[in-house]
Order: sequence, then C-alpha cells, then structure tokens
Amino acid sequence: MGRLLNDACDPSQLSPLTLAFVGDGVFDLMVRERIVCSANAPVGSLNSKKVEFVCCKSQSEIMERLAPLLTDEELAIFKRGRNAKTAHTPKNASNSQYHSATGFEALWGYLYLKGEIKRLNELFEMAGILSD
Repeated sequence: MGRLLNDACDPSQLSPLTLAFVGDGVFDLMVRERIVCSANAPVGSLNSKKVEFVCCKSQSEIMERLAPLLTDEELAIFKRGRNAKTAHTPKNASNSQYHSATGFEALWGYLYLKGEIKRLNELFEMAGILSD
C-alpha cells in the first residue's frame, strides 16, 4: 500500500514545517493503530497510551535511537525540520526536545509523501512502540 490519496506532491519542495504538519498525523495514526490492534480498551485509556508516544519528549528520544540508522537524505530532512524557525514555545518539553520532535515529524511527513511506506514501517518498528 502507498499513500492514502496519492495526490501529486513533491515533498522536496515543501517547507520542513509543512512536512512536520503531515508527519505529525502520520505518526499519530501509526501509534493509534498499534495501540488499538494490541488491545481493545476504553477510548480514554487508548488516548492516554497514545500520548505517551505522540509527544515531544518521546519523539525526541525515538529520534536519538533512530539517527544512527538514517540515510544521509533522511538525516538531512530531520536536520531541516529540527532547525526550522517556529513561533511555538513548548509547554511540556525543552526547546531542544521540541525542535528534535519537529525534525522527527518532518522526516515522517517526507517519507510518507514520497510513498516510502516500507521505510516508515521499518523505522516505526525500530522505534519500539509497544513492541514485545
């Protein structure tokens, strides 16, 4: 399976914050799917579990583990996202964690829009989200 819509899109022409906007949704959906498929539970419980992974601190920690495993192209996209100027000030994370998470989301958005679903799945498994 590729992208959900397959609209024409060149992710290399998009800003890192636009890529992060898409990547946030992609990662969120992947985490939700993993959680829901691992256990049927009340929605509040599912959401609490999701928030453990879909937050700046967790994404920053995941990125630390994944960085040595990235290709040069993937690392460049991460750095573009990490270094993007944002007007947002994080509430529950340090500035460093926030910028790293933005880079992480930019990478996720880039790979998704490129149709690199297999690579997203590989990285997701390496991230260790509820893995046995």
